[in-house]
Amino acid sequence: MERIAVFPGSFDPITIGHYALINRALPLFDEIVVAIGVNAEKAGYFPVEKRASWIRELFSANSKVRTEIYEGLTINFCKNLGASFIIRGLRTSADFEFERSVGQVNKKLSPEIETVFLLTAPEHSFISSSIVREILRHGGNPVELLPPGVILR
Repeated sequence: MERIAVFPGSFDPITIGHYALINRALPLFDEIVVAIGVNAEKAGYFPVEKRASWIRELFSANSKVRTEIYEGLTINFCKNLGASFIIRGLRTSADFEFERSVGQVNKKLSPEIETVFLLTAPEHSFISSSIVREILRHGGNPVELLPPGVILR
């Protein structure tokens, strides 16, 4: 059985922390689908297609990574793909509490799908897409928080 994992998020924008987490997860799975969730009630900072293009470009040399855009419940997206795993990154204990709750609900809805928690590297624990957007809103340059090649224009 192929080990397909979904790494869901808004990736608005993808950060160096997301990038590192995906690279660390690669040996664990046969395929990782970086799934950009679209929330109709929440406007993104960057267009969803731009976010997808950054991720596709970052992993263009790795056939184990693909990018999809989806709406609705992540668990339903996983079922439609035939994915058996959801990857979630944990930066803080608050992340753990939130992600544990979501993971338990997902387990109740689809017992066959496992949530896999990966701790972020300590040097990335303070980085989030929200922080990058805040830096941009105030005219700063967040280049050190972004993967190589992601240019925010």
